[in-house]
Amino acid sequence: MPNPLMSDERELAIDFAALESAADNLAAAALSLARRFAAGATMWCVAPNWSAHGRHVAVEFVHPVIMGKRALPAIYVNDDDLLGALRVLVRPGDLLCALGTAEDGKLTSLLRRSEAWGLTTTWIGAGPRPPASAADHLLWVDGVDPEIAGSAGGYVVLYHLLWELVHVVFEHPGLLVEPPACTDEVCITCSDEGRLVEVVETREDDTAVVLAQGHRERVDITLVGPRQPGDLLLVHAGTAITALEDSEL
Repeated sequence: MPNPLMSDERELAIDFAALESAADNLAAAALSLARRFAAGATMWCVAPNWSAHGRHVAVEFVHPVIMGKRALPAIYVNDDDLLGALRVLVRPGDLLCALGTAEDGKLTSLLRRSEAWGLTTTWIGAGPRPPASAADHLLWVDGVDPEIAGSAGGYVVLYHLLWELVHVVFEHPGLLVEPPACTDEVCITCSDEGRLVEVVETREDDTAVVLAQGHRERVDITLVGPRQPGDLLLVHAGTAITALEDSEL
């Protein structure tokens, strides 16, 4: 595969109007990332089929190329077992930046577990667009072949803009204040939600220890039967109500 960062002028003739649909999502992602970085998050970058891009994203955020801009913690992870590697690295509140297509099984498996791990996710890609719920922030190059978007600068433009906008947010400290979380003793919305969790281990009393938003808790698994570590469950009011396959998310 050619180096996507060394394209010739003909390749750089990509129609950048294809990036316009990402404008609103870029602004929202920059605000979210800046708030997470300000709270002490690390950004983990993954790009199984575009390693040059994955490294480039990490370098952009960690290297303060402009005087007065802060270095932000970003690490590129390259491992055949991305799930296993990141499961032991990430902390609740961290960031995941994924680059690739909706057909990339490694990326989709990671993103599906991000809620259970307590991560905020940004997915940069091209080709068939995944559901909006596939990531917290979906930055997509619409109407462009994934190979062209990767080699002709589409991805590069998006994550350069993301980096610059994150620093714009840092220039306005008032924006870094997270909105207050729900503090009601009983919240009608939260009490009626189904939460995605990942099984850590099962017990003999029909319960399982699961990861929910990156924190361990015990839930009842009577309704879903025996489970294995890594299984995904939908939990309501402390009870697993269904087991989910990857294809169902």
